[in-house]
Amino acid sequence: MQTRNKVLDDIGKLMTNAMGVAQGAREEAETAMKSMIDRWLADRDFVTRDEFDAVRAMAQKAREENAALKARIEALEKGVK
Repeated sequence: MQTRNKVLDDIGKLMTNAMGVAQGAREEAETAMKSMIDRWLADRDFVTRDEFDAVRAMAQKAREENAALKARIEALEKGVK
């Protein structure tokens, strides 16, 4: 009976070690995948959200200024005719 318990204990330890190795492999794979994705993204010309919002605000301001200038030009042209 004691021999059987020893075998079961050994199997249990083996399974525990195997799970530890699998967990370590999973963490290593996740780290490698994250590094690969980070490198891929860094090679692209993506912008941050803050940069995008700043450029969008600049474009909006430019559109408003263009509309104001267009209205001013139209008013001046009406006065000349």
